[in-house]
Amino acid sequence: MSKSSVSILLLASLTLFAGQTHTWSQSDYADFEKGVIKNLSVRSDGLLTLAPHSREWFDASSAYLWALAQDSKGNLYTGGGTSAKLYRIPPDGKGKMLADLDALEIHAIAVDSKDRVYAATSPDGKIYRITGNAKPETFYDPKQKYIWGMVFDSKGDLFVGTGDQGEIHRVTADGKGKVFFKTDETHVRSMVIDAHDNLIVGTDPSGLVLRVSPSGEGFVLYQMAKREVTAVAVAPDGSIYAAAVGTKQAPAAAPAATPPPPGPAMVTVNAPGAPAPAAARSAAPPPASVGGNAVSGGSEVYRIEPNGYPRRVWNHAQDVVYAIAFDSSGHALLGAGNKGNVYRIESPTVYTAMLIMPATQVTAFQAGREGRLYAATGNVGKVYEIGPGLEKEGTIESDVFDSAMYSMWGRLSFEGKLNSGAVAVATRSGNLDQPQKNWSPWSAPITTQKGGRIASPAARFVQWKATLTADGTGRSPELESVDVAYLPKNVEPHVDEIEMTPPNYKFPAATGASSALAQTLSLPPLGRKPAPSAPSISLETTTSTPAMQLAKGFVGARWLASDPNGDSMVYTVEIRGVNETEWKLLRDKVAEKYLSWDSTAFPDGEYRLRITASDAPSNPPSETLTSRTESDPFIIDNTPPKITGLSATRTAGKLEVRWHAADALNNISKAEYSLDGGEWTVAAPVTKLSDSLELDYVLSLDAGPGEHTIAVRVADDYENLTTDKAVVK
Repeated sequence: MSKSSVSILLLASLTLFAGQTHTWSQSDYADFEKGVIKNLSVRSDGLLTLAPHSREWFDASSAYLWALAQDSKGNLYTGGGTSAKLYRIPPDGKGKMLADLDALEIHAIAVDSKDRVYAATSPDGKIYRITGNAKPETFYDPKQKYIWGMVFDSKGDLFVGTGDQGEIHRVTADGKGKVFFKTDETHVRSMVIDAHDNLIVGTDPSGLVLRVSPSGEGFVLYQMAKREVTAVAVAPDGSIYAAAVGTKQAPAAAPAATPPPPGPAMVTVNAPGAPAPAAARSAAPPPASVGGNAVSGGSEVYRIEPNGYPRRVWNHAQDVVYAIAFDSSGHALLGAGNKGNVYRIESPTVYTAMLIMPATQVTAFQAGREGRLYAATGNVGKVYEIGPGLEKEGTIESDVFDSAMYSMWGRLSFEGKLNSGAVAVATRSGNLDQPQKNWSPWSAPITTQKGGRIASPAARFVQWKATLTADGTGRSPELESVDVAYLPKNVEPHVDEIEMTPPNYKFPAATGASSALAQTLSLPPLGRKPAPSAPSISLETTTSTPAMQLAKGFVGARWLASDPNGDSMVYTVEIRGVNETEWKLLRDKVAEKYLSWDSTAFPDGEYRLRITASDAPSNPPSETLTSRTESDPFIIDNTPPKITGLSATRTAGKLEVRWHAADALNNISKAEYSLDGGEWTVAAPVTKLSDSLELDYVLSLDAGPGEHTIAVRVADDYENLTTDKAVVK
């Protein structure tokens, strides 16, 4: 675990102590990705470095460019749509249109050993050949709607990947060709050739990666979980990279079958010239990645080792990979949309967001001379030169940080390696959540890793901007994290509500150390780092209290309290009779949000509580703040009601019992009688309702001759109980 990760966990565990200094830390890819990045690369483990130098090389004035190729003289060829114009770009970058073909789009370009250029059009599915500056000639018509890829083998034969019948054609130098391999798929979506003249093919819609030998034998290397293999490439070490996009459609209902294990599998090879299955012969739209439809589910990229073992090395929930190439070190480069990103795969677990191009999609790559890389883009259609050196300077403006309240800014520090270059971090602050206007200007930069005091004025929001500058040899500094210390202004706590609990119950005694003074450390689940943002704010809507225990004479209260800073609080509880003028201390330094006490030490009557909340546990004495709230009036009543006028007389064979009950403070809640020691039976008042301080009771009981004893008992709302009896002979 990194130093910054440990500090974040500790800060998270101490968020209750908001009076202490907080730290806003930015160290992860997700942190930096939220910022505004210019000329910087971001590694997936959170390392910022200068990006490769890039510049616009050619503007085709087209919506999309889909293909790139290069001849032996260093001329680039590109084309796309929405018109099938073919462009030649000489090494000086001053390109021009070479041919305007009678079609809508160009999706594949190839150059043979004689520097003749081949351009494949869609959706009419034809291949044109251009020799020098001569007029284009139709070279081959595969009788297919789409042509997605073209490659030459070592013998000079041209292989053509098509749709919508998923065929591969082999065409000789004289323009004569025929079906070489049928995939039983709708589209041969991508295709390259390895050092042994094996074709590496990606399909749609089953997401197959196939190897087709020079003799036409096919073998499935891997079936991707996604439907369309948009790009395949062979690395210098012979491993294969494949990118796939799009969610596969659920198959029609069929008996359940156990899926085959991932890995190599055989595929049926149809004889050249044999008719394709009916499903393949039906007309089909182009794949979603080029058909103008949104592609759901992002992309995944697999590396298939030379021994056939497949392993996912990259995935993204939104980005769509269109192209794969390799840098001088053999690292795979991914061209993606729809944010114009270029990624570099560092290892199976680490990647770098290397560049953000000023276009929506990066659609094709072509390796140039002296370590240069060329990228074609879509929306808008341009060609960019990348490398071989790095940018001399790059910047990142962080996401805006909300401290949740007015705050003082402390020290800013950063971690990384200067590598003889420079890192300078400036700040600005304000009280609007967007820094477009009415913020402070950028401060003087902090240039040493040990940091310095932030000069930006106290406010609610803050932002930093880091500038990385290369050394004289072009070597990049490295920035790993930026930490900003801050202290929110202390605001007084508040008791929001006080509730009296039922009488004659008490809360259990607190066990162990006071919760306000006992420090604990609770780690989050492994792999989920808490957001190092504003302090935890204690704005409670409910309070949880322990179960109360029966205890005659006890009175209790509980309350809701909040602190805008998230500070720990202690409470002072005072009591005063409604006719008294002075508050008497009931309990001090209460850590819980509840209290019960023995009320028999207080005379019966009406009282109020006053609760004072203090944030002292989280602040130095000079900064401690308090606030007070009074409860509604409540009753202390430990005196039972009185029974008067109890009498029992015989009347017409019945026993008539009468009595009067009265209480000084509370309503009579219940009355019962017992005849000759029998069970207690509820007695209703004359009014039928137990809703008054005084009530009369009249009973007519069946009783035989002889002496009888009548016992009555009466309780008030506080369960104070009195008993009396009468004897009749």
